[in-house]
Order: sequence, then structure tokens, then C-alpha cells
Amino acid sequence: MRQPGHGGNLAWAAALAGCPPDAILDFSASISPLGPPNSAIAAILSQISNLKHYPDPNYSELRLALSHFHQLPPEWILPGNGSAELLTLIGRELAQLAATTLITPAFGDYYRTLAAYNAKVLECPLSLVSQCGLLPRGDALAHGGFPHEQLRTRRVTGHWSLFLNKGQRTNDKGLLLNNPHNPTGKLFSRDSILPYLEQFALVVVDEAFMDFVPPNEEQSLIPVVQEYANLVILRSLTKFYSLPGLRLGYAIAHPDCLAKWQLWRDPWPVNTLAAAAAIAALQDTEFQQQTWTWLPSARNQLFQGLAKTPGLQPQVSAANFLLVESQKSTSQLQRELLKHHQILIRDCLSFKELGDRFFRVAVREKSDNQRLLTALKES
Repeated sequence: MRQPGHGGNLAWAAALAGCPPDAILDFSASISPLGPPNSAIAAILSQISNLKHYPDPNYSELRLALSHFHQLPPEWILPGNGSAELLTLIGRELAQLAATTLITPAFGDYYRTLAAYNAKVLECPLSLVSQCGLLPRGDALAHGGFPHEQLRTRRVTGHWSLFLNKGQRTNDKGLLLNNPHNPTGKLFSRDSILPYLEQFALVVVDEAFMDFVPPNEEQSLIPVVQEYANLVILRSLTKFYSLPGLRLGYAIAHPDCLAKWQLWRDPWPVNTLAAAAAIAALQDTEFQQQTWTWLPSARNQLFQGLAKTPGLQPQVSAANFLLVESQKSTSQLQRELLKHHQILIRDCLSFKELGDRFFRVAVREKSDNQRLLTALKES
């Protein structure tokens, strides 16, 4: 069986470990271990009888729930079959520009969607430094088509500020980045991203992991989206609420843009059960607070344990995952953990800048985290 490019492929892991898929302890997919919320499960059960009907093609109730949640008019929101479906629509939009700049290492699906429409890609790599995360690098844009510019970061009050010095014209190009950044977990400040909205023709910010950042710390661009017709924000409901099997995400952008995308895609992309679960989850403030209370201590436990493990150096993260530098081959480590401990970690071979010396692990509940730490010390 071919090695997966994404995390969470339990069929592949189970075949390698020689056990059933449900025996695998999965650290490869960055999904909350606390869900799905009981409210979402109850909503799913309540809608079983409605499976004989087609969903509302406009998803009016779901869009209204999202509009209340984000304090935006419903026409600024487009639900999708996971954020992956919406990313594919965005790829078609970006391909109409001269090029798209990617902040790298970048999520593999960004390359997929851009390649599907033959979009030109300009890569702007961030330098990974073990001791303090992301630091300036003089040749950061050497492969990005902007030879007189640098991509730099600096720490600002708990998050990271992103700087792209002015140079060549970019108003015929797009910019695609995620915040918090995957796979490093760095949180960029809102103020450091805003200048790009004046510089690029289209700016797409994937905020798939922003829900994990407490409200008093988050750096979402949703509060300013109505001020910029060239801003698109992607959100996922599957990671925070532990519902990846339902496939549900949404885009926030100018209504004219969303209306055009609606014409490009198949009808009824969101099923009835997913829509019901999303509406319930958005209203579940108890579950949301539980997650924000759980994550910091569990993440710190995992970080400290990894930092004390010889040969490993974790990176500080604002998300529900940690990027770890390893002195040994991580693909070899992945196989050892599967065969001897039935634990799956995410290798970083799909991030070409990282290769076989980094792996990524989700933050799970403390007992699971400890099982991983013990296994790593024995590997």
C-alpha cells in the first residue's frame, strides 16, 4: 500500500503495524481528541429521518448560524465539502493571476489545487531554526521570483509578525498562506498580514487551526474581511470539533466572489448530517471553552516531554500540533513506532523543505501523550 501524503491514513498504518485500524493511536492527524461534541452527535441523530430529502441548496440555516457566530452577513459565507473543496475553487481563481506566492513549507493540498489549474507557483521559504523557530533568512525569496525581497519573521507579544519587504510589483499575483502556519504552528499577527492586501491581487488565508487559539489571542482576519474585496478566508469545522469524517468547511469572502464559485461546483456539496452537526457545534460554547482550557497544558506536557527526549527538538506552537526536529530518520522512526507500539506519527516527507529530519504530532489527551513519549524513548 502506498505511503500516504496526508496524516490520518489508518488503513495504511494498520497494514504496516499488523493490527486493526482502531488499534492505532493516531498522532498524525491534527484532530481534537475531545470530540465530536455530544451536541453534534445529537443533531446528527435528529436528522436521520431527513435523509430522504435533498439538502437546502442554499444552506440557509447553516449560513445563518455561521453569520451569527462570526457577526457577518450570510452572503459573505459559503459552506463546502471540507475546506479542501473550497481550496480547489480558490485554485481555479488563483490560476487566472500571473502567479501565486506560497509561504513554505506549505500544506501539500496547496500544490495540488494550483497544479490542477496549471497555476504558476512562487515559493517563499521560511527558515526553521531549532532554538527559536522562524528567523530571517537572506535568500528567503531566492526561488520566489522576488530577488530583491526577504521574507522575515519576528516575535510580537506571543505571536509572529510576517514581513515581506517591498520590491517588485505583486498586484498581478496571489498570496496563499495559513495562519496558524502548518506545519510549524507559528501564529502570525493580523497586522503583519494586512499590508499584503494592498500589495497582492488576491490574498487567501487558510485559518483551519485558528479555532484552537483562545479568543483573546487569535489573529483572524475575519473582523476586517468586509473591508477587502481581495481577501478570502478559509475555515474548517472538522479539526476543532473532531468531525473529519463529515467533511465540512467554509469560505468567507466578498459575495460576488462566492456567487461565482457557487456556479463552478456541483450542487449539494454539504450533506444534511454535516450541516446539522455544524449548527449544533457552533452553538456549543461549553465544548469550545473545554478545548481552550485543555490544549495549553496538554501541549506543554507534550512539548516538555519531547524536549527532554535525546535527539528531538520540538518547535513552539500556537496550534494543536507540534513540529519536531529529529537527529534520526523520521520515516524510520514512524515505522518503528507503528510496528512496536501501534502509534502513528506524521512524517514530513511531503514538505520538501523538511524532508526526513522532521515529524509532526497532534496534541492528544495527557495519557496518550505520555504513551507516545515513552515509546519515543524506547525507539
